Amino acid sequence: MRVLKFGGTSVGKPERMHQVAELIDDGVQKIVVLSAVSGTTNSLVGINEAYKKEGIGAAHLLINQLEASYYPFIKALYATQTALVKGQKLIEEKFDFLRSFDPITFDSDDEKMILAQGELISTNLFVLYALEIGMDAVLIPALEFMRTQEGEPDLDYITKAVQQTLKQAGSANLYVTQGYICKNERGAVDNLRRGGSDYTATLLGAAASADEIQIWTDIDGVHNNDPRIVENTFPIHELSFAEAAELAYFGAKILHPSCVLPAQKSGVPVKLLNTMAPKAKGTIISRNTSNSVGIAKAIAAKDNITAIRIISTRMLNAYGFLKRVFEVFENYKTPIDMITTSEVAVSLTIDDNTNLDAILNELISFGSVEVDTDQTIICIVGQFNQQQAGAAVQVLDPIRHLPLRMISGGGSKSNISILLDTTNKKEALVALHEALFKEAIAARLAQ
Repeated sequence: MRVLKFGGTSVGKPERMHQVAELIDDGVQKIVVLSAVSGTTNSLVGINEAYKKEGIGAAHLLINQLEASYYPFIKALYATQTALVKGQKLIEEKFDFLRSFDPITFDSDDEKMILAQGELISTNLFVLYALEIGMDAVLIPALEFMRTQEGEPDLDYITKAVQQTLKQAGSANLYVTQGYICKNERGAVDNLRRGGSDYTATLLGAAASADEIQIWTDIDGVHNNDPRIVENTFPIHELSFAEAAELAYFGAKILHPSCVLPAQKSGVPVKLLNTMAPKAKGTIISRNTSNSVGIAKAIAAKDNITAIRIISTRMLNAYGFLKRVFEVFENYKTPIDMITTSEVAVSLTIDDNTNLDAILNELISFGSVEVDTDQTIICIVGQFNQQQAGAAVQVLDPIRHLPLRMISGGGSKSNISILLDTTNKKEALVALHEALFKEAIAARLAQ
């Protein structure tokens, strides 16, 4: 059993759906997770806003526009009149449903029900096409087995429900389901938020004890740096779960860090592949990876960071001080990214300023407080053995000419992080790239 997830761009055009069907028709039993057709979710968000703020006329206008875009889509998708008629009926039913909401009683449950329609449409259309071309395909509704408890996936429930759903669906070579959508503990339609369809795929992979999880997007796996900023980047073919989680958390275009956890706990390898270039190696994330060339594997950057420094002589030889500081952030549900401490000061970073003023008002009681906004965390990921001499020097030397706000190492064997002003971000990324990957870049340019 394999679990394959295809994002919105992978099913965004009829020919892309044709290509996905060709990719998966290899005789291996699999569960395929699909996102909504690209652009649909944004349109559904607009429909929600219209229902809430502009009324039924504005909402129905947007619904009619989105519906109209689907008729040429299905006309190009299907080759037979039978399939086309079924596709048209499906679209009519789904969009009649979208027109059935009342702006007067419209609430958050209605919003999430509307957002779910994108995945429900794409999966039904795809299964209809798969059956049209003779594939052994069955639709298994995600709302039957994906459930959250207090906003987090209930993996025990999901595992039992997936196995029961597959049993009820009967033997098939291809099971198709929706990404992103689920039900909550109240039984209302909800969504997974962080990681969306990728999260569905890794949760399913763990629940079904899959041999492999494949995430298909429109890029060749994970690059060793941001190709929008730095020249001569290249795909990384292997990452450990820990390395992938670090890169994801610090801004790399990769799985959301929450998505890595189900696969990591169950030991199911995850492959990141490119629908547009299916023969490319992509990136495999697993428990066992080979050593990188040099000390670093990849670099990622996370913007919109705020740094806070609390200076207090009460920290000196005291216990419980940090606990009280952290409780302030806990009370405002604000995660901390980086932290460094000295005898009389603690510096930390956050990426959510929603409650910044209230947090600062409480922190003032501990001592003097300094704040720097518009900061960037640059994360260098690799295999930094704590017995290895010189690793920090190799990482920091290329940026010795830049002012650094914070340096964090030792908390993880996979990560050394630095904080600097965002105005220095590009220069730092380029300098680190050219120094840490000098040999790899030269080898690739020589090919």
